[in-house]
Amino acid sequence: MSPVLATVALYSLIIVLGALAGAVVVVLNDRPTHLVRFLAFAAGVMLGAAFFHMLPEAYLGGGWWAFALVPAGFAFLLVLERYLVAHAGEDISPGGDTVAGTGHEVHPGHVLGLTAFLGLSTHTLFDGIALGSAVEEGVGGMALLAIVAHKVPSALSLASILKTEGRSKASILSLSTLYGMMVPAGALLYFLFDAMLQFESLAAKALAFSAGTFLYIAVSDLLPHVHRHGKDQPGRNILALFVGLLLMFLLARLMGHPEHPGH
Repeated sequence: MSPVLATVALYSLIIVLGALAGAVVVVLNDRPTHLVRFLAFAAGVMLGAAFFHMLPEAYLGGGWWAFALVPAGFAFLLVLERYLVAHAGEDISPGGDTVAGTGHEVHPGHVLGLTAFLGLSTHTLFDGIALGSAVEEGVGGMALLAIVAHKVPSALSLASILKTEGRSKASILSLSTLYGMMVPAGALLYFLFDAMLQFESLAAKALAFSAGTFLYIAVSDLLPHVHRHGKDQPGRNILALFVGLLLMFLLARLMGHPEHPGH
């Protein structure tokens, strides 16, 4: 194995373990009030990721046309959840067991968790492309630091959403691991097709579309859920929201973005 591939493999393992660690924090926490707070934090992380990371990078990499795909991502989830399938989180308690105020058991759908997984994984796939190019250019350490710093809170957010849907611990950990594995998958794609595809255009469009899905999930699903089930401690939930936003803002300011090929 070449030194570049060995370095990418090591860095990918670190990132996957970081994503799994973020999920474990949620899996081991059984208090519903803490889960609502995690969801408020998750909303802040997703809004911050969209506004401070994905949108600027999409615009710089693809210009106006890539940026125009943001509402397409938002509308895609709107149609998927509101018109094609039952809304995954509607009137589900933090434990995912009963309709609020009725005591009747329900079986929550898994649409929101899967769409969140797909949106986050798309972003992570291109982080893997960024990692592969950065290692090849000799700046892989900075890319590793930036990606780990983003993936741990994002994995916590994904696990919180999956837990709200009532998924098992094994399912949450499996999907979180698969989410982390998008990094080595993206790096592999970079090395396989570097000479064949214009990754910068594809990456920018995918990031813009994913940003639209992030905005929809945060605004239409997570924050309404926090409002319904977190009325006992609204101040702490608002604080958790702003902590998530602040974290992503500071990461953007202090560490910047791992550059995608061609940027």
